[in-house]
Amino acid sequence: MLQGLPLVLLLVAAVAFIIVATAKLDLHAFLALLIAAYVTGLAAGLDPARAATLVTDGFGGILGYIGIVIIAGTIIGTCLERSGAAIVIAETILDYVGEEHTTKVMAITGSFVSIPVFCDSGFVILSGLNRSLAERSGLSLSTLAVALAGGLYVTHVFVPPTPGPIAAAGIIGADIGLVMLAGIIVSAPIVFVAAIWADRVASNYHIDPNPEMTIDEIKDEYGTMPSRAASFAPLVVPIALIALGSVAAYPEAQNPEIITGTLQRWLLFLGDPAVALLVGAFVAFGIVPDFDSSVTDEWVSDGIENAAVILAVTGAGGAFGEVLAALPLESFITDTLGGLGIGLFAAFVIAAAMKSALGSSTVAILTTASLVAPLLGSLGLNTELGQVFAVLAIGAGSMTVSHANDSYFWIITEFSDMETATAYQVWTLATLVLGVSSILWIVVLRNAAGLVF
Repeated sequence: MLQGLPLVLLLVAAVAFIIVATAKLDLHAFLALLIAAYVTGLAAGLDPARAATLVTDGFGGILGYIGIVIIAGTIIGTCLERSGAAIVIAETILDYVGEEHTTKVMAITGSFVSIPVFCDSGFVILSGLNRSLAERSGLSLSTLAVALAGGLYVTHVFVPPTPGPIAAAGIIGADIGLVMLAGIIVSAPIVFVAAIWADRVASNYHIDPNPEMTIDEIKDEYGTMPSRAASFAPLVVPIALIALGSVAAYPEAQNPEIITGTLQRWLLFLGDPAVALLVGAFVAFGIVPDFDSSVTDEWVSDGIENAAVILAVTGAGGAFGEVLAALPLESFITDTLGGLGIGLFAAFVIAAAMKSALGSSTVAILTTASLVAPLLGSLGLNTELGQVFAVLAIGAGSMTVSHANDSYFWIITEFSDMETATAYQVWTLATLVLGVSSILWIVVLRNAAGLVF
């Protein structure tokens, strides 16, 4: 079997193949990752039968861990989108924050909506509202477009059940509950960084909103709107259950004076991410004012279809990671990088390189997680908290940067009447600022957590 530098060069070649195959040859990431997994294992000298087994085990293992979570999350997102709950969430935040802070309102709204909804879908859903608010507040459409896009983007890469971070948690072995809670803590200030960038930079490029409909007309298209409590419930309930489950899982919770045995068992059950998200899906059914069988049939079917591609790519990423974990990479990395303390930055840089080359944040997260997972010990990230921060560092890198090979880049330009040159200045540079700000904040939090724990 290959050892040392030749093995690392093989790994570099595998990554180069994934980049070229997906970015230049238009080969689907699912096939590119599977081919890379098989060829890397065989070229490294693994027994062919074992290489095949590693791929199937890795594929099935990761989907067994997070498959239900991804599907349930897409069902919740579908319900939020089609019921008008996303619009209600935006209006609620607007009422509490105030119309004088419209830029922050759109960034915060995006951060909420993107937890179960893909950021590109979220931008399309809220683009009409964005235009109406820009007209009403006298702001340039570019200002609110960047604020909304930034808010959507931040939780898209940090907070499960968005597929990227939840898949990375599965591949790396991080506790999903802790990733969710830490992702929220990381996201909160970065969302405001997006709003500040929009106010200070994007506002210099005027785009007339030209709204096609007023807010009232947008609401009329949905018919009867869900209540505010019902609109937020599909987001809040799963997060609360997972948080309680994580608390119940701590050794201190074994003390009967804190949590009784029966209560702890039920909290652990309900706090399991798959159970919590399924509960959230059923809560989401309740937000539909005119509920009928089409919700539990057509909407669920559409949610499953939306999840299919993510499930396939996630499984292939797990297969690639399983093969890499079987190779003797760690000793070489330890000898060359040991003691440098660059673990989080290494994960960030790899993810940023993948993002810039591949375009897709989700694929960048999956590929980087597969590369980093077998090297956690060498990078000083093999503790429970280290795994969580590794996922977050990868998420930060997967934002850096969004440009012409990213479909989200074109959705932003198309739905906000933005010239490509302007998009590079107000959006691509924004993603660089968001990514760098995120990794610095993550490093600060990890050092603080090290002092406490």
